[in-house]
Amino acid sequence: MADREIGVGIVGFGLGGRVFHAPFVKAVRGLRLSAICQRQGDEAARAYPEAQVVRSFDAMLANPDVELIVVTTPNATHFDMGRRALEAGRHVVIDKPFTATSEEVQELSRLAKSKGLLAAPFHNRRWDGDFLTVKKLIAEEALGRLVTFESHFDRFRPAPRHGKWQEAGDPANGMLFDLGPHLVDQALALFGLPDTITASVRSDRDGTAIEDAFDITLSYPAASGKTLRAHCRTSYLACENAPRFLLHGTKGSFRKYGLDPQEPALVGGAEVPAEGSPEVWLQEREPAWGKLTVAPDPTVPETLVERPVKTEVGDYRGFYENVRDALLDAAPLAVTAEDGYRVIGLLELARRSSSEGRTLKVEL
Repeated sequence: MADREIGVGIVGFGLGGRVFHAPFVKAVRGLRLSAICQRQGDEAARAYPEAQVVRSFDAMLANPDVELIVVTTPNATHFDMGRRALEAGRHVVIDKPFTATSEEVQELSRLAKSKGLLAAPFHNRRWDGDFLTVKKLIAEEALGRLVTFESHFDRFRPAPRHGKWQEAGDPANGMLFDLGPHLVDQALALFGLPDTITASVRSDRDGTAIEDAFDITLSYPAASGKTLRAHCRTSYLACENAPRFLLHGTKGSFRKYGLDPQEPALVGGAEVPAEGSPEVWLQEREPAWGKLTVAPDPTVPETLVERPVKTEVGDYRGFYENVRDALLDAAPLAVTAEDGYRVIGLLELARRSSSEGRTLKVEL
C-alpha cells in the first residue's frame, strides 16, 4: 500500500489550481497528477503534458484513475462539486472557503463519513513560514504570557474588478470568505475555539458589491483572569501594509512584515522540488525576517534587546504529504472537516456580530 500511487484530479486551473495545488501535488511522492479540468485554454496541457486535460466535471468523475479530487473553482460551486465527488466515491480536498455555510460543511462531513472517504479543507497557510515561526515562538514562551495576537492579510485594490467572479455579490465571495478562512484557521490552530467573537465586516470601497474589509477579535479568557485577544484583519484599502504578525506579551513583542514567499515565487515561475530532494524550498531572505524585542529584566523596561528571528521554512508540500499519509492510514489527517466547520461557523458569527453590533458567545 505504501508504494502505490494515488491518482489526483484538479478541478480548475486559475490561480488556485495553477499555483497552490498542481505544483505541490506533482512534487509529493505517492501522488500522481492524473487529470486537470480546465474548461477553456491550453495552459494546463502545456504545463502538465502527462495529465489528462478534461473540459467538464463529469469527465473528471468518469476517469477511473482519479481517487482524490481537488476542487479549486469559484467559491459558490464548492459544496456541489464536493458533494458530487463524494457521491462518486472520491476523496476530496476543497479550496477555501470549504463551503459557503456551516450547514453545508456538516452535510459534506456526514456524506464523507458514511462512505469512508476523506474530505479536507485546503487550509494550506498552516504551512506558511511566518506562521510556523510564530507557532514556535509561542511554544517557546519567548514573549512570556501572550496578551495580543494580531494577524493582517491586506491588499490595495481600491477599484473593484468588474467581471470577476470574486467581485460578484454572493455571500460566498468577498474577503470574509476569501482571506478570512486563512486568518481564522491559523488562530484556531494556535489557540483553539475562542470564548467570544466581536467583528466588523464592511464594504469600504466605492462601488463594491462584496465585503472587502473586516476586523475580527477572538477572546480567550484564561484561568488567571487575564484574557488573550486574537485580532484577524483584512482591508482592500491598505496602501501601506500593516505587519503580517504582531504579538505582544509580558516579556516583549514580535513583529513580522511581508507574506510567505511561496506564492510570488510560483507566480514567477519557480519549480517546487520533489519530496525528498536536498534542495531547500524557499528559505526566506534575512531582510524579511521578523524582529523579537524583549526586556531581559521586566523591572527595567527601558532596557530592551532586539534580535532578528530566522523565518522557518514554509512548505505547502506538507499539506499534501499529510493527505497522502492519511489516505494510506499512515497518519491522522491534519486539517479535518471539523476544522472547516469551525472556521465557517466563526465567519458566520463574525458576520452576525457585525450586523448586530455586539459581542457573541462562541458555541460551535
